[in-house]
Amino acid sequence: MTDVALGRDAVLEVLKGITDPVAGSDIVASGVMRALNVEGGTVRFVMEIAPQHAKAYEAVKAQAETLLRALPGVDKVAIVLTGHAEKAPPPDLGLKKKADPTGPQKIPGVDHIIAIASGKGGVGKSTVSSNLACALAAQGRRVGLLDADVYGPSQPRMLGVSGRPASPDGKTILPLRNHGVTMMSIGLLTNEDQAVVWRGPMLMGALQQMMNQVQWGALDVLIVDLPPGTGDVQMTLSQKFQIDGAVVVSTPQDVALLDARKGIDMFNQLKVPILGMVENMSTHICSNCGHEEHVFGHGGVAAEAAKLGVPLLAEVPLDLQIRLASDGGAPIVASQPDSAQAQAFHAIAKALVDRGVA
Repeated sequence: MTDVALGRDAVLEVLKGITDPVAGSDIVASGVMRALNVEGGTVRFVMEIAPQHAKAYEAVKAQAETLLRALPGVDKVAIVLTGHAEKAPPPDLGLKKKADPTGPQKIPGVDHIIAIASGKGGVGKSTVSSNLACALAAQGRRVGLLDADVYGPSQPRMLGVSGRPASPDGKTILPLRNHGVTMMSIGLLTNEDQAVVWRGPMLMGALQQMMNQVQWGALDVLIVDLPPGTGDVQMTLSQKFQIDGAVVVSTPQDVALLDARKGIDMFNQLKVPILGMVENMSTHICSNCGHEEHVFGHGGVAAEAAKLGVPLLAEVPLDLQIRLASDGGAPIVASQPDSAQAQAFHAIAKALVDRGVA
């Protein structure tokens, strides 16, 4: 039996005598011959060729087989022709430029989305949200309300909604409805006294699920009651969904306005229009003597709105009936629609409808 090393040299000498019909040199020098293996009496190699030259190389293959079988000690010759594209694309190593993000998306069936925001908690943002939703419904609009204040969901209590939403397929969530408003809240999925202890990624996931997996149906406007501040939920909403604009709620005092300015700056950075501001707890009128008192000051929100060039949508009074109605599950707009207290919320709704965003 021929020594393997000597046999290999002998095989190469034979192959160097065979001309490459495309390159013009021999098939070893041209590189068309690959993966030569000489073992015992068997010679194996591959000829990598362009598919369009296959016929020409069939003759080369036949010539190589004949010459190699004539070598002493060769019992078997196995030659494989393999085709490849002339300009094969480079392998994808994950270094290609990522596709540009598709940007904020619309919710199917929802014409407009309005965020109700505040720089700090306790200024009545959720009260404004529920009453505004009811006021828009009273004007004939198809209204949805998403309670995105995950840490402090209050809309189930304010709208008088209870019970756990159904899910017919384990993916779609069926929202609940009251006072003409279709509503969903994380508060419907937890016990009333149960704390939601979530980090940012869980918050963002929950928001996207409630936006995308709730069967909202056909809505003229979806009101989103945001948590206070400038955090993950606000950023996710603005970056993932097409928001028509934000309404910023504040009380008149300087401390609240400081935080409201930060909220407005956040929306400006996120390219979300400010539709207007609402001064809540603007004034208090004594139910016994009729004396009007500005408990938290007066005019601060109006001045800030004028400075920013955005509308002051309403000055909502500090009134016991508004609080009682919300705690009782029937916002003042739904329970006392013709009351003086409800008129401020009707004014906000009218302004948004007239602007074409609700």
